[in-house]
Formats: sequence, structure tokens, C-alpha cells
Amino acid sequence: MRLLAGLLLAVLLLCGLACAALALGQRRFLYPGAFSPPTPWPVPPGVATITVATSDGETLHGLWRPPRPGCGVIVSFHGNGSRPEPHAERFAAEPWRARGWGLLTVAYRGYPGSTGSPSEDGLIRDGLAAANAARAQAPDAPILLHGHSLGAAVAVAVAERVPTIGLYLEAPFDSMIHTVRLHVPLVPIWLLRDTYRSDTRIRGGTAPVLIVQGRDDTVVPLKLAQGLAAAAGPRARIAVIPGDHVSILGGRDREAEAMFRERVGPTCPQPVDQQG
Repeated sequence: MRLLAGLLLAVLLLCGLACAALALGQRRFLYPGAFSPPTPWPVPPGVATITVATSDGETLHGLWRPPRPGCGVIVSFHGNGSRPEPHAERFAAEPWRARGWGLLTVAYRGYPGSTGSPSEDGLIRDGLAAANAARAQAPDAPILLHGHSLGAAVAVAVAERVPTIGLYLEAPFDSMIHTVRLHVPLVPIWLLRDTYRSDTRIRGGTAPVLIVQGRDDTVVPLKLAQGLAAAAGPRARIAVIPGDHVSILGGRDREAEAMFRERVGPTCPQPVDQQG
């Protein structure tokens, strides 16, 4: 009996230590890009480096490319292990460039170039600051919100408060709670500090939603994206394509550009080679 009691005590102690580690260190797991050494990444041609101020006094590293007059702006949010430069490079190229789209993408608080420490509330403030900065730089430009993985959760949260012509989401999840339960089913969910309930936030919107999901994604499995699409209702379209969590990026850009260009309207002129 003493041996059994000792083993039970050891198990309880290990569980307690695991819970304490999760409670204290979970944001290191959730926001790895904020705790990794920065690596050089060139700024794409035609894109300017700017500083974006948040409502609570943080300053964010941002990358900006203005739209052509009458055209839209993509406000893009990167994943938890990424940074804004790859998104700037992508959205400053085809098919977006030819159609006059501008772009703004920022590094979240605590990520290289930005002040502060990451949290759900903080990243949502960062997203709102980015949308406000895009409106300040191009007051008449319609905003398309884009996000990959964790960035998709930020985009959905921003769409609750900012007028947008649509949501373009790659590898999104319906909630962090569902994601953690799927990957680590024994973790006490009540310890989770940042829950990212995109499934409840997306329900009240009216703008169209395009979701692109990799068939072979093990980071954000298909069922999580399907759950978000179901929460969005009939305004959501989901495209399931070959690829994993990262290889799908940009795989449906031409479809997305054409879909959301219709929401910009006739104020955005066609490329020179398309005009009659």
C-alpha cells in the first residue's frame, strides 16, 4: 500500500509540475516567433518599412505598399512562427500587383522589430492598429483581411470591429481550445490563457469568407477549418487542396484575388493590358 501511495503521489506531483509548466510557459509554445532569434529577411522592392502604434502604447514593425487609386488594401497577419516579410513579398507580387492592391502587414508585439509581449488581447490590438493604419494611409481603400493559421484568428477578431470586403483565411482553426484538445487531449483546458474563439467571433459577420486548407496539414487538421466554415455559415467557401500547413500558402491567390476584386467595385481600374 505504501508503494502504491508513493506511485500515486509521484504521478500527482508530475501532473502538477506539468500543469505549472503549461500555466507559466504556454505563451512560449503559442508564440514561438517572439522567442526565437531574428533572422535577416530583405524587404521586397516597392514596399516601405513603417511603424504602427497600438492603442496601448506598443510600436509594431510594419511593411506598407500603397494601392493604386480606387483599389483595395490587403491587411495580412502572419502565423505564430512567421514574420511579415514573406507576406509582403507575396502580396506585392502577382496576381495582386497587377490589380492595384496595396498591402500592410505587421509583426505582432514581442516579435522581431516590435515592442511588448504577445497575448490574445495584445494581438487583437495589433490587428486593429494595422487596420487603422491602413485606413490612415489610404482612407478610401476597401480592406481585405488575410491571415494564416494564428493570423487567421487575428483577422477574424479584427473583422468583428472593422469594415471589410472579406476574409481570406489559410489554415485557420475554429478555436484554440479545440486545437489543444486535438493535439494534447489530457491538458486541462481551464489553464489555457488565450482561447481564440474564432467560431463565435465569425458568426456575426456578413462579408464573404474564403478558407483554404491543406489536405495533409497536421498542425491545423481539416476538421478545425471545417468547424470555422460551419460557424461562418453560407457566406463561407472552403477549398481543400493538396499540401501541408505551409505549402498551401498562395495556392489559391488567383481565385481569391478575382473573388474579392468584385467587392472593390469599378473604382479600381483594370491593368493597362486589360483595358479596351
